[in-house]
Amino acid sequence: MFKSDVIKHFKTATAVWTALGITSGAVSQWPELIPEKQAMRLSLMTNNQLKYNPELYKKKLQADTEAA
Repeated sequence: MFKSDVIKHFKTATAVWTALGITSGAVSQWPELIPEKQAMRLSLMTNNQLKYNPELYKKKLQADTEAA
């Protein structure tokens, strides 16, 4: 799940961190591919309007492993 899509859905970063109960700093530090745990939570919270795609995270893990 991408940060830009999440912010677009919630309209503001403030609404994102408020909905998740996390700090504004946590959201601002997210890379474009947001943390998997938060993606799963957001998918549930939005009735899958924001879709968690496990394939994105498998690809990231593979790329990180190959880079190491």
